[in-house]
Amino acid sequence: MEAITNQPYRKICKRYGADILITEFIASDALARDVQMSVQKMNFDEMERPLGIQIFGNNKEMLVRATEVAQAARPDFIDINWGCPVKKVAGKGSGSGILNNIPKMVELTEAVVKATNLPVTVKTRLGYEEKSKPIVEIAERLQDIGIQAISIHGRTRSQMYKGEADWTLIGEVKNNPRMSIPVFGNGDIDSPQKALEYKNSYGVDGILIGRATIGNPFIFKQTKELLMGEIPSIIPIEEKVLVCKEHLEGLIELRGERNAINEMRKNYSGYFKSLPHFKPFRLKLVTTNDLKEINQTLDELQTFYQTQTFDHLHNLEEE
Repeated sequence: MEAITNQPYRKICKRYGADILITEFIASDALARDVQMSVQKMNFDEMERPLGIQIFGNNKEMLVRATEVAQAARPDFIDINWGCPVKKVAGKGSGSGILNNIPKMVELTEAVVKATNLPVTVKTRLGYEEKSKPIVEIAERLQDIGIQAISIHGRTRSQMYKGEADWTLIGEVKNNPRMSIPVFGNGDIDSPQKALEYKNSYGVDGILIGRATIGNPFIFKQTKELLMGEIPSIIPIEEKVLVCKEHLEGLIELRGERNAINEMRKNYSGYFKSLPHFKPFRLKLVTTNDLKEINQTLDELQTFYQTQTFDHLHNLEEE
């Protein structure tokens, strides 16, 4: 996820139990041309492993060159994004735009597989539009040319993120007797309970949690607890504020103060989701450009919620 799965946030997610990390998606053209902003997105620490570098594009030469550049960074695998639905990507035949041309999708994926000795994985969608959802065939063909795992978002490109994700076809891919590689499911997993339900219902090898992780790294810890038969932890406000500040500080180091403050704004609602009377605090956090004021607001927020009825806050978080 662009501007979400950057290195500072990946480290936090790893600490809270994310098993596999993937970089922000990186344009193959930019990597091939050695654009430094894109090259920097490949930076990672050993503690982040296993980690994949995710690339996208629709030009074979550029994808191959980007794969070579990515391999030199020594990730654990290369992930091809054939799933992004946004117009500026899909409209150019990259991301889920490739689902309009399955033969080319297979051709480009095979070129990446042949360009590296690392495992190659693919993230994609059910199809381009509702009338055609050829994901079962796509998964077979990509497996046949050498990918090592496939992650499927249960929507078409035309759906964007609207409506409900359809996991029935993800289940069909997983239960297809021709499939031998791991199949991961993605889409609408916004709670530990839903992760457990969908894993059991569709038999997938793993679950990808995307938008629900924005400002909420705690979902990994809570989900793993539930999978182990435990009651998911309730994260105290002190911990949420501490991690939120750590996230902001990491972004400042990576992006600079001004960019970090802007990028962080999309995360605050996630960190303090379900807390009553959060709106005035949120308004301050997303409108100020002053780092000192942000930290003061977070301190005030912590003090405010520490004085609220403990059981009441727990009940709200559990709903």
